[in-house]
Amino acid sequence: MREKRATHRAGLKGTLCSLTVLAVAGTMLSGCGGSGLTGSPSSGSSPSLGDRFSQLFGSNSQAAEAPSVPQKTENSELTCPPVSIRAGASTFAVGLPGKEASGTDLRYQATIVRTARDCNLHDGMITARIGIQGRVIVGPAGAPPSVEVPIRIAVVQGGITEKTVFTKAYRTTVPVSEDGINSYNLVAEDVVYPAPAPSVGESYIFYIGFDPQALRPEPKARSRHRR
Repeated sequence: MREKRATHRAGLKGTLCSLTVLAVAGTMLSGCGGSGLTGSPSSGSSPSLGDRFSQLFGSNSQAAEAPSVPQKTENSELTCPPVSIRAGASTFAVGLPGKEASGTDLRYQATIVRTARDCNLHDGMITARIGIQGRVIVGPAGAPPSVEVPIRIAVVQGGITEKTVFTKAYRTTVPVSEDGINSYNLVAEDVVYPAPAPSVGESYIFYIGFDPQALRPEPKARSRHRR
């Protein structure tokens, strides 16, 4: 009987220790939250979003600079386009007001580190999930407590003349710590476009990149004055 009680207590102790470790881990990570401000992507750098990136894509992600190749969709012979960073849109640097974002005037710079994607075909439409992981590095001029990172995702049919099939800008808020490199995650799950014909499917590509224009407020509609 004593042996059974000892075994039971040991098991309880192990369970409590496991729960404590999970709770502490969750608390440590919960301070990195963010939110998507446009559309319906999952974005930011909270533990749930980081875990979601892993849950959605597992180990099926790649370094941003690595060459990407088409892959088969989950339920068809159509291919899921490769991911590529637009030329000139691989970094997002912000400087002091009225200053160039370089040298001692640099406040912060965002980069893209890893990407991932998958595609699903249903009723002639492809729904893609695009995952992006990146970093925000604080510059000599110092960054604010949180920054907005603007990213654009586009589906493009390549060729002599490129054709944009889908495009959308996303904004994610990233909490910033002055003493290190700050990570962020963005998972866009609302990339939907018509399935291409097999003859042109291989020419499709997912372009991603920073888009500072997405941070500008939309122009206000002019109101008509009644006479």
